[in-house]
Amino acid sequence: MSYIARDDRPADKAERYAEVEDEILAVLEGEPNLTARMATVASMLSDAFPAFFWTGFYVVDQAKGNELMVGPYQGTLGCLRIPFTRGVCGAAARTGETQIVEDVDAFPGHIACDSRSASEIVVPVRDGSGALIAVLDVDATEKAVFDAVDAQALERLMARVFAT
Repeated sequence: MSYIARDDRPADKAERYAEVEDEILAVLEGEPNLTARMATVASMLSDAFPAFFWTGFYVVDQAKGNELMVGPYQGTLGCLRIPFTRGVCGAAARTGETQIVEDVDAFPGHIACDSRSASEIVVPVRDGSGALIAVLDVDATEKAVFDAVDAQALERLMARVFAT
């Protein structure tokens, strides 16, 4: 699937990711607060890609350990808590690997926070020491929106924003 340009934005998805990564890094320069960084990333990614229906973070609940709680996001109501044992977000947190789901209905144990979601990508977010601090969750209302280009770009962005 090709990214559809909006306004003066590039039509190539990889090129658009590179452009928005530069924009995000410029905005976040000098900002140490984790919540502010997550909120900015969610907002700017959501604005940059019209196919992104829900864009945000589920943060590791340090008190419970194996559970994610909703963090900063753009979109409709998100699930408040997700155990590591359930859904796409849980799989990314549990395995430490990016999850690309072309059809959420075909994913065993998918959690339908919003029934309009059709495809999803979830990227683990690690801090500078390598500890899992969150997952970035992006949903689309169309099937098969996400691919290796999204995975590589979002993994690179998460590393540059949160692992430094």
